[in-house]
Amino acid sequence: MKKNVIAILMIAYLAFLCAPLFATGASESSGSTASGQVNLKWAMWDRDLTVYYQPLIDAYKAKKPNVTIELIDLGSADYQTVLLTQLSGGADLDVLTVKDIPGYNNLVKQNRLEPLNSYIRSANIDTKLYGGTTEQITMNGEVYALPFRSDFWLIFYNKDIFDKAGVPYPTNDMTLDQYDALARRVTSGSGANKIYGAHYHTWRSAVQLFGILDGKNTIVDGTYDFLAPYYNRVLKEQDDGIVMAYATLKTSGTHYSGVFFNSQIAMLNMGTWFIATQIARVASGEATSKNWGLVKYPHPDGVTAGTTLGTITSIGVNRNSKNKDAALDFMKFVSGPEGAAVLAKTGTIPAIMSQDVINSISSMPGFPTDANSKAALSVYKTYLEMPLHEKAGEIETALNEAHDAIMLKNLSVADGLKQMNDRVGRILGR
Repeated sequence: MKKNVIAILMIAYLAFLCAPLFATGASESSGSTASGQVNLKWAMWDRDLTVYYQPLIDAYKAKKPNVTIELIDLGSADYQTVLLTQLSGGADLDVLTVKDIPGYNNLVKQNRLEPLNSYIRSANIDTKLYGGTTEQITMNGEVYALPFRSDFWLIFYNKDIFDKAGVPYPTNDMTLDQYDALARRVTSGSGANKIYGAHYHTWRSAVQLFGILDGKNTIVDGTYDFLAPYYNRVLKEQDDGIVMAYATLKTSGTHYSGVFFNSQIAMLNMGTWFIATQIARVASGEATSKNWGLVKYPHPDGVTAGTTLGTITSIGVNRNSKNKDAALDFMKFVSGPEGAAVLAKTGTIPAIMSQDVINSISSMPGFPTDANSKAALSVYKTYLEMPLHEKAGEIETALNEAHDAIMLKNLSVADGLKQMNDRVGRILGR
Protein backbone atom coordinates (compact mmCIF):
# COMPACT_ATOMS: atom_id res chain seq x y z
CA MET A 1 0.00 0.00 0.00
CA LYS A 2 2.84 2.36 0.94
CA LYS A 3 4.54 1.65 -2.38
CA ASN A 4 1.35 2.53 -4.28
CA VAL A 5 1.01 5.82 -2.41
CA ILE A 6 4.63 6.71 -3.19
CA ALA A 7 4.09 5.90 -6.87
CA ILE A 8 0.96 8.06 -7.05
CA LEU A 9 2.79 10.94 -5.36
CA MET A 10 5.69 10.66 -7.83
CA ILE A 11 3.32 10.74 -10.83
CA ALA A 12 1.55 13.79 -9.43
CA TYR A 13 4.90 15.52 -8.82
CA LEU A 14 6.10 14.86 -12.38
CA ALA A 15 2.79 16.13 -13.79
CA PHE A 16 3.23 19.32 -11.76
CA LEU A 17 6.75 19.85 -13.14
CA CYS A 18 5.63 19.29 -16.74
CA ALA A 19 2.49 21.44 -16.54
CA PRO A 20 4.19 24.71 -17.64
CA LEU A 21 5.69 22.96 -20.65
CA PHE A 22 2.37 21.65 -21.93
CA ALA A 23 0.64 24.90 -21.08
CA THR A 24 2.86 26.79 -23.56
CA GLY A 25 1.87 24.45 -26.37
CA ALA A 26 5.39 23.06 -26.72
CA SER A 27 5.87 19.66 -28.25
CA GLU A 28 8.63 17.42 -29.46
CA SER A 29 7.74 18.18 -33.07
CA SER A 30 8.19 21.91 -32.58
CA GLY A 31 11.47 21.48 -30.72
CA SER A 32 10.43 24.07 -28.14
CA THR A 33 11.82 24.19 -24.65
CA ALA A 34 9.96 25.15 -21.48
CA SER A 35 10.91 28.78 -22.22
CA GLY A 36 9.51 28.50 -25.74
CA GLN A 37 12.89 29.07 -27.40
CA VAL A 38 13.52 27.32 -30.72
CA ASN A 39 16.75 27.10 -32.69
CA LEU A 40 16.32 26.37 -36.40
CA LYS A 41 19.23 25.27 -38.57
CA TRP A 42 18.90 26.59 -42.13
CA ALA A 43 20.96 24.82 -44.81
CA MET A 44 22.13 27.26 -47.51
CA TRP A 45 25.21 28.37 -49.47
CA ASP A 46 27.35 31.49 -50.02
CA ARG A 47 26.51 33.14 -46.72
CA ASP A 48 29.13 35.88 -47.21
CA LEU A 49 28.18 36.59 -50.83
CA THR A 50 24.41 36.67 -50.36
CA VAL A 51 22.83 39.82 -48.99
CA TYR A 52 19.35 38.60 -48.08
CA TYR A 53 19.94 35.93 -45.45
CA GLN A 54 20.39 38.26 -42.51
CA PRO A 55 17.55 40.67 -43.45
CA LEU A 56 15.16 37.69 -43.70
CA ILE A 57 16.32 36.40 -40.32
CA ASP A 58 16.03 39.84 -38.71
CA ALA A 59 12.53 40.38 -40.10
CA TYR A 60 11.35 37.00 -38.87
CA LYS A 61 13.01 37.49 -35.49
CA ALA A 62 11.04 40.71 -35.09
CA LYS A 63 7.84 38.65 -35.45
CA LYS A 64 8.99 35.59 -33.53
CA PRO A 65 11.62 36.64 -30.97
CA ASN A 66 11.65 33.15 -29.48
CA VAL A 67 13.09 31.66 -32.69
CA THR A 68 16.80 31.68 -33.51
CA ILE A 69 17.92 30.94 -37.07
CA GLU A 70 21.34 29.36 -37.46
CA LEU A 71 22.82 29.45 -40.98
CA ILE A 72 24.59 26.26 -42.06
CA ASP A 73 26.72 27.10 -45.12
CA LEU A 74 27.30 23.97 -47.18
CA GLY A 75 29.13 25.77 -50.00
CA SER A 76 27.92 26.57 -53.50
CA ALA A 77 29.80 24.29 -55.90
CA ASP A 78 28.50 20.93 -54.65
CA TYR A 79 25.67 22.15 -52.45
CA GLN A 80 23.02 19.59 -53.40
CA THR A 81 25.46 16.68 -53.10
CA VAL A 82 26.69 17.87 -49.72
CA LEU A 83 23.13 18.45 -48.52
CA LEU A 84 22.04 14.93 -49.42
CA THR A 85 25.15 13.52 -47.73
CA GLN A 86 24.41 15.52 -44.57
CA LEU A 87 20.78 14.40 -44.49
CA SER A 88 21.73 10.77 -45.12
CA GLY A 89 24.06 11.00 -42.14
CA GLY A 90 21.26 12.24 -39.90
CA ALA A 91 22.29 15.90 -39.69
CA ASP A 92 19.87 17.88 -37.53
CA LEU A 93 18.97 20.42 -40.20
CA ASP A 94 15.51 21.96 -40.12
CA VAL A 95 15.05 24.30 -43.06
CA LEU A 96 16.46 23.28 -46.45
CA THR A 97 17.20 25.61 -49.34
CA VAL A 98 16.64 23.79 -52.64
CA LYS A 99 19.05 25.14 -55.23
CA ASP A 100 17.64 23.77 -58.45
CA ILE A 101 15.15 21.40 -60.07
CA PRO A 102 17.46 18.35 -60.23
CA GLY A 103 18.27 18.87 -56.57
CA TYR A 104 14.57 19.11 -55.73
CA ASN A 105 13.88 15.92 -57.64
CA ASN A 106 16.63 14.04 -55.79
CA LEU A 107 15.51 15.28 -52.38
CA VAL A 108 11.94 14.16 -53.05
CA LYS A 109 13.02 10.79 -54.41
CA GLN A 110 15.10 10.17 -51.29
CA ASN A 111 12.21 11.18 -49.03
CA ARG A 112 14.07 14.10 -47.45
CA LEU A 113 11.43 16.84 -47.81
CA GLU A 114 8.24 17.24 -45.82
CA PRO A 115 5.11 17.02 -48.04
CA LEU A 116 3.35 20.39 -47.94
CA ASN A 117 -0.15 19.98 -49.37
CA SER A 118 -1.88 19.66 -46.01
CA TYR A 119 0.18 22.50 -44.52
CA ILE A 120 -0.57 24.75 -47.50
CA ARG A 121 -4.29 24.19 -46.87
CA SER A 122 -4.15 24.65 -43.11
CA ALA A 123 -1.92 27.73 -43.32
CA ASN A 124 -4.07 29.28 -46.08
CA ILE A 125 -1.13 29.73 -48.46
CA ASP A 126 -2.30 31.08 -51.82
CA THR A 127 -0.20 29.20 -54.40
CA LYS A 128 -1.61 31.37 -57.20
CA LEU A 129 0.84 34.05 -56.05
CA TYR A 130 3.67 31.94 -57.49
CA GLY A 131 2.35 32.22 -61.03
CA GLY A 132 1.99 28.51 -61.65
CA THR A 133 5.43 27.56 -60.36
CA THR A 134 4.13 25.25 -57.67
CA GLU A 135 2.23 23.27 -60.31
CA GLN A 136 5.50 22.85 -62.22
CA ILE A 137 7.22 21.33 -59.18
CA THR A 138 4.39 19.02 -58.09
CA MET A 139 5.54 15.40 -57.77
CA ASN A 140 3.24 12.48 -56.98
CA GLY A 141 0.45 14.98 -56.43
CA GLU A 142 2.43 16.76 -53.68
CA VAL A 143 4.37 19.99 -53.35
CA TYR A 144 7.54 19.56 -51.28
CA ALA A 145 8.99 23.09 -51.29
CA LEU A 146 7.82 26.65 -51.90
CA PRO A 147 9.67 29.06 -54.21
CA PHE A 148 11.09 32.15 -52.56
CA ARG A 149 13.39 33.37 -55.33
CA SER A 150 12.65 33.32 -59.04
CA ASP A 151 15.73 34.44 -60.88
CA PHE A 152 16.04 35.02 -64.59
CA TRP A 153 18.90 35.83 -66.93
CA LEU A 154 19.72 39.27 -68.28
CA ILE A 155 22.79 41.28 -69.32
CA PHE A 156 24.94 43.28 -66.90
CA TYR A 157 27.20 45.82 -68.61
CA ASN A 158 29.91 48.30 -67.65
CA LYS A 159 28.94 51.75 -68.91
CA ASP A 160 32.46 53.16 -68.48
CA ILE A 161 33.89 50.59 -70.88
CA PHE A 162 31.30 51.49 -73.51
CA ASP A 163 31.86 55.21 -72.96
CA LYS A 164 35.63 54.84 -73.33
CA ALA A 165 35.17 52.83 -76.55
CA GLY A 166 32.65 55.34 -77.89
CA VAL A 167 30.14 52.55 -78.45
CA PRO A 168 26.39 52.88 -77.71
CA TYR A 169 25.09 50.91 -74.73
CA PRO A 170 23.31 47.57 -75.16
CA THR A 171 19.54 47.78 -75.63
CA ASN A 172 16.52 45.86 -74.38
CA ASP A 173 16.02 44.27 -77.80
CA MET A 174 19.19 42.58 -79.11
CA THR A 175 19.43 39.55 -81.33
CA LEU A 176 22.32 37.19 -80.70
CA ASP A 177 24.00 38.49 -83.85
CA GLN A 178 23.74 42.05 -82.55
CA TYR A 179 25.08 40.97 -79.16
CA ASP A 180 28.06 39.29 -80.82
CA ALA A 181 28.78 42.38 -82.92
CA LEU A 182 28.57 44.65 -79.86
CA ALA A 183 30.95 42.43 -77.87
CA ARG A 184 33.49 42.62 -80.68
CA ARG A 185 33.31 46.43 -80.80
CA VAL A 186 34.14 46.89 -77.11
CA THR A 187 36.92 44.31 -76.86
CA SER A 188 40.28 46.04 -76.46
CA GLY A 189 43.81 45.81 -75.12
CA SER A 190 45.99 42.81 -74.42
CA GLY A 191 47.63 40.92 -71.59
CA ALA A 192 46.84 42.24 -68.12
CA ASN A 193 45.06 45.23 -69.68
CA LYS A 194 42.76 43.15 -71.89
CA ILE A 195 39.07 44.04 -71.76
CA TYR A 196 36.77 41.33 -73.08
CA GLY A 197 33.53 42.23 -74.80
CA ALA A 198 31.45 39.52 -73.13
CA HIS A 199 31.76 36.65 -70.69
CA TYR A 200 30.39 33.14 -70.37
CA HIS A 201 30.77 31.47 -67.01
CA THR A 202 31.71 27.77 -66.98
CA TRP A 203 28.15 26.61 -66.33
CA ARG A 204 26.63 24.85 -69.34
CA SER A 205 23.57 27.06 -68.92
CA ALA A 206 25.58 30.12 -69.99
CA VAL A 207 25.84 28.61 -73.50
CA GLN A 208 23.20 25.91 -73.94
CA LEU A 209 20.17 27.83 -72.82
CA PHE A 210 20.22 30.30 -75.70
CA GLY A 211 18.92 27.30 -77.64
CA ILE A 212 15.64 26.94 -75.75
CA LEU A 213 14.48 30.56 -76.05
CA ASP A 214 12.35 29.79 -79.09
CA GLY A 215 10.24 27.36 -77.07
CA LYS A 216 10.76 24.52 -79.54
CA ASN A 217 13.14 22.46 -77.37
CA THR A 218 13.87 21.78 -73.72
CA ILE A 219 17.02 20.57 -72.10
CA VAL A 220 15.47 17.19 -71.16
CA ASP A 221 14.20 16.16 -74.59
CA GLY A 222 17.15 13.85 -75.28
CA THR A 223 18.26 15.28 -78.64
CA TYR A 224 20.63 18.23 -78.72
CA ASP A 225 21.63 18.95 -82.32
CA PHE A 226 19.82 22.28 -82.02
CA LEU A 227 22.64 23.53 -79.76
CA ALA A 228 25.27 23.44 -82.52
CA PRO A 229 25.01 27.10 -83.66
CA TYR A 230 25.25 28.36 -80.08
CA TYR A 231 28.37 26.36 -79.30
CA ASN A 232 29.91 27.39 -82.60
CA ARG A 233 29.26 31.04 -81.87
CA VAL A 234 30.76 31.00 -78.37
CA LEU A 235 33.80 28.97 -79.46
CA LYS A 236 34.40 31.46 -82.30
CA GLU A 237 34.22 34.34 -79.81
CA GLN A 238 36.70 32.46 -77.63
CA ASP A 239 39.09 31.84 -80.56
CA ASP A 240 38.87 35.52 -81.53
CA GLY A 241 39.65 36.69 -77.99
CA ILE A 242 36.25 38.27 -77.48
CA VAL A 243 35.60 36.18 -74.34
CA MET A 244 37.94 34.53 -71.85
CA ALA A 245 39.11 31.00 -72.62
CA TYR A 246 37.01 28.32 -70.94
CA ALA A 247 40.13 26.30 -70.04
CA THR A 248 41.59 29.28 -68.19
CA LEU A 249 38.37 29.93 -66.30
CA LYS A 250 38.08 26.25 -65.39
CA THR A 251 41.63 25.68 -64.19
CA SER A 252 41.84 28.96 -62.29
CA GLY A 253 38.38 28.66 -60.73
CA THR A 254 37.64 32.23 -61.83
CA HIS A 255 34.32 33.49 -60.51
CA TYR A 256 32.20 35.59 -62.85
CA SER A 257 31.74 38.23 -60.15
CA GLY A 258 35.45 38.99 -59.92
CA VAL A 259 35.94 39.81 -63.60
CA PHE A 260 32.90 42.09 -63.58
CA PHE A 261 33.89 43.75 -60.28
CA ASN A 262 37.38 44.41 -61.69
CA SER A 263 36.10 45.89 -64.99
CA GLN A 264 37.74 43.17 -67.08
CA ILE A 265 34.58 42.50 -69.11
CA ALA A 266 32.12 44.83 -70.85
CA MET A 267 29.05 42.56 -70.73
CA LEU A 268 28.05 39.62 -68.56
CA ASN A 269 25.14 37.26 -69.18
CA MET A 270 24.07 36.30 -65.71
CA GLY A 271 21.05 35.88 -63.47
CA THR A 272 19.23 38.49 -61.42
CA TRP A 273 20.75 36.95 -58.29
CA PHE A 274 23.89 38.98 -59.07
CA ILE A 275 22.13 42.36 -58.78
CA ALA A 276 22.22 42.51 -55.00
CA THR A 277 25.83 41.34 -54.84
CA GLN A 278 26.96 43.92 -57.41
CA ILE A 279 25.21 46.73 -55.52
CA ALA A 280 26.77 45.61 -52.24
CA ARG A 281 30.30 45.37 -53.69
CA VAL A 282 30.05 48.82 -55.27
CA ALA A 283 28.84 50.24 -51.96
CA SER A 284 31.74 48.64 -50.07
CA GLY A 285 34.29 49.93 -52.58
CA GLU A 286 35.35 46.42 -53.62
CA ALA A 287 34.07 46.80 -57.20
CA THR A 288 35.54 49.21 -59.74
CA SER A 289 32.54 48.64 -62.02
CA LYS A 290 30.59 51.41 -60.34
CA ASN A 291 28.87 52.73 -63.46
CA TRP A 292 26.81 49.77 -64.66
CA GLY A 293 23.46 48.90 -66.17
CA LEU A 294 21.08 46.11 -67.11
CA VAL A 295 19.26 45.11 -70.29
CA LYS A 296 17.08 42.20 -71.31
CA TYR A 297 18.62 38.93 -72.48
CA PRO A 298 19.69 38.70 -76.14
CA HIS A 299 17.51 36.41 -78.23
CA PRO A 300 17.58 34.39 -81.45
CA ASP A 301 16.01 35.88 -84.58
CA GLY A 302 12.22 35.70 -84.51
CA VAL A 303 11.98 35.48 -80.71
CA THR A 304 10.25 38.29 -78.80
CA ALA A 305 12.50 40.59 -76.80
CA GLY A 306 12.21 39.93 -73.08
CA THR A 307 12.13 36.17 -73.53
CA THR A 308 14.55 34.71 -71.05
CA LEU A 309 15.53 31.73 -68.94
CA GLY A 310 14.73 31.27 -65.31
CA THR A 311 15.26 29.14 -62.31
CA ILE A 312 13.56 28.99 -58.95
CA THR A 313 15.16 28.69 -55.56
CA SER A 314 12.85 26.99 -53.10
CA ILE A 315 12.69 26.41 -49.39
CA GLY A 316 11.44 23.27 -47.69
CA VAL A 317 11.53 21.45 -44.39
CA ASN A 318 13.58 18.40 -43.47
CA ARG A 319 11.16 15.51 -43.08
CA ASN A 320 13.08 14.43 -39.98
CA SER A 321 13.28 17.87 -38.39
CA LYS A 322 12.67 17.93 -34.64
CA ASN A 323 11.45 21.51 -35.01
CA LYS A 324 8.93 20.89 -37.78
CA ASP A 325 6.19 23.32 -36.72
CA ALA A 326 8.62 26.22 -36.34
CA ALA A 327 10.44 25.28 -39.55
CA LEU A 328 7.20 25.27 -41.53
CA ASP A 329 6.27 28.68 -40.17
CA PHE A 330 9.67 30.11 -41.12
CA MET A 331 9.34 28.58 -44.60
CA LYS A 332 5.93 30.23 -44.97
CA PHE A 333 7.39 33.62 -44.00
CA VAL A 334 10.41 33.44 -46.33
CA SER A 335 8.37 32.28 -49.33
CA GLY A 336 5.36 34.52 -48.68
CA PRO A 337 4.54 38.20 -49.32
CA GLU A 338 6.46 39.39 -46.25
CA GLY A 339 9.60 37.55 -47.31
CA ALA A 340 9.15 38.85 -50.88
CA ALA A 341 9.15 42.44 -49.60
CA VAL A 342 12.36 41.81 -47.64
CA LEU A 343 14.05 40.21 -50.65
CA ALA A 344 13.04 43.08 -52.94
CA LYS A 345 14.62 45.62 -50.61
CA THR A 346 17.96 43.82 -51.02
CA GLY A 347 17.70 43.87 -54.81
CA THR A 348 16.78 40.20 -55.02
CA ILE A 349 13.97 38.98 -57.27
CA PRO A 350 11.39 37.12 -55.15
CA ALA A 351 9.16 34.32 -56.42
CA ILE A 352 6.13 36.50 -55.73
CA MET A 353 6.55 39.24 -58.35
CA SER A 354 4.54 42.44 -58.71
CA GLN A 355 4.97 45.99 -59.95
CA ASP A 356 5.53 47.01 -56.34
CA VAL A 357 8.44 44.58 -56.15
CA ILE A 358 9.92 45.93 -59.41
CA ASN A 359 9.54 49.49 -58.12
CA SER A 360 11.13 48.50 -54.82
CA ILE A 361 14.14 46.88 -56.49
CA SER A 362 14.70 49.62 -59.04
CA SER A 363 14.44 52.40 -56.45
CA MET A 364 16.86 50.91 -53.96
CA PRO A 365 20.18 52.74 -53.44
CA GLY A 366 22.79 51.53 -55.88
CA PHE A 367 20.42 50.23 -58.56
CA PRO A 368 21.13 51.82 -61.98
CA THR A 369 19.01 54.91 -62.50
CA ASP A 370 18.50 54.63 -66.27
CA ALA A 371 15.10 53.62 -67.64
CA ASN A 372 16.45 50.59 -69.54
CA SER A 373 17.73 48.95 -66.35
CA LYS A 374 14.32 49.17 -64.69
CA ALA A 375 12.62 47.93 -67.86
CA ALA A 376 14.98 44.95 -67.93
CA LEU A 377 13.23 43.60 -64.83
CA SER A 378 10.00 43.05 -66.77
CA VAL A 379 10.11 39.88 -68.86
CA TYR A 380 7.94 38.69 -71.73
CA LYS A 381 8.31 34.96 -71.10
CA THR A 382 10.53 32.80 -68.94
CA TYR A 383 11.49 29.21 -69.72
CA LEU A 384 12.69 27.00 -66.89
CA GLU A 385 16.36 26.15 -67.27
CA MET A 386 15.70 22.58 -66.20
CA PRO A 387 12.10 21.34 -66.27
CA LEU A 388 11.08 18.90 -63.58
CA HIS A 389 11.97 15.41 -64.73
CA GLU A 390 12.35 12.15 -62.85
CA LYS A 391 15.88 11.73 -64.23
CA ALA A 392 16.85 15.40 -64.19
CA GLY A 393 19.94 14.75 -62.06
CA GLU A 394 21.31 12.12 -64.44
CA ILE A 395 20.55 14.29 -67.46
CA GLU A 396 22.27 17.24 -65.79
CA THR A 397 25.43 15.19 -65.20
CA ALA A 398 25.55 13.96 -68.80
CA LEU A 399 25.06 17.46 -70.22
CA ASN A 400 27.66 18.99 -67.90
CA GLU A 401 30.30 16.46 -68.90
CA ALA A 402 29.67 16.87 -72.62
CA HIS A 403 29.65 20.67 -72.26
CA ASP A 404 33.00 20.52 -70.51
CA ALA A 405 34.46 18.36 -73.27
CA ILE A 406 33.22 20.70 -76.03
CA MET A 407 34.41 23.89 -74.36
CA LEU A 408 37.83 22.39 -73.57
CA LYS A 409 37.97 21.22 -77.21
CA ASN A 410 38.45 17.63 -76.16
CA LEU A 411 35.49 16.91 -78.44
CA SER A 412 34.27 18.69 -81.53
CA VAL A 413 30.85 20.31 -81.35
CA ALA A 414 29.40 17.50 -83.48
CA ASP A 415 30.96 14.75 -81.36
CA GLY A 416 30.02 16.47 -78.12
CA LEU A 417 26.39 16.77 -79.17
CA LYS A 418 26.42 13.13 -80.27
CA GLN A 419 27.66 12.21 -76.80
CA MET A 420 24.75 14.16 -75.28
CA ASN A 421 22.26 12.46 -77.59
CA ASP A 422 23.65 8.99 -76.84
CA ARG A 423 24.02 9.34 -73.08
CA VAL A 424 20.74 11.12 -72.40
CA GLY A 425 19.00 8.79 -74.84
CA ARG A 426 20.15 5.83 -72.74
CA ILE A 427 19.04 7.60 -69.55
CA LEU A 428 15.60 8.04 -71.09
CA GLY A 429 15.52 4.40 -72.13
CA ARG A 430 15.71 4.97 -75.88
